[in-house]
Amino acid sequence: MKEVTTLNEFTEQLKGTDKAYLLVFKKGTGVSDCAFSAVQEATTTTNTGNVFYVDAPNYPEIHKYYGVTSAPSLLVFEKGQLKDMVKGCHDSQFYKQLFENAGYQKRAPNAPQQKSVTVYSTPTCPWCNTLKSFLRKNGIIFTDIDVSRDQEAARQMVSATGQQGVPQANIGGEWVVGFDQQKIKRLLNIQTQ
Repeated sequence: MKEVTTLNEFTEQLKGTDKAYLLVFKKGTGVSDCAFSAVQEATTTTNTGNVFYVDAPNYPEIHKYYGVTSAPSLLVFEKGQLKDMVKGCHDSQFYKQLFENAGYQKRAPNAPQQKSVTVYSTPTCPWCNTLKSFLRKNGIIFTDIDVSRDQEAARQMVSATGQQGVPQANIGGEWVVGFDQQKIKRLLNIQTQ
């Protein structure tokens, strides 16, 4: 992992890369330190070289430019363009899967690009676990946000859908409330028997 401190420095680093990642975090806060450790661990067990980080309060120019409103957020870049944003802290296995899938997508350029998927859930919600199991079973990479711990994400979810219940998912910009399997399959082009 490489630290960046200016927007110009980071955009220079992006030049010529197929995939790159930028962790925007606030050093010294629990959830940000959690994300930093997990991303760092994932980079040591994968062959991912283009992972950068920035301590947001010290260098606000970068996160303001990319519209990052909460830390930690992992920004995913393809050919220098921001393609996805993974908010919150996840375990190292999640980041490892994200990095390795990027490598797989690179080897299969004709495969259709997966839409970004963010699941809003709580640890005690059985339908949330059903939804996440369904996505994993079908090889869908997703971001899981625990709205019982991330009040800002919970507020954004309710603002977008008018619904407080979970699970909810944002698939390529379209919201799915509950575990609506048919809608999820249609949005992600999942073919199952």
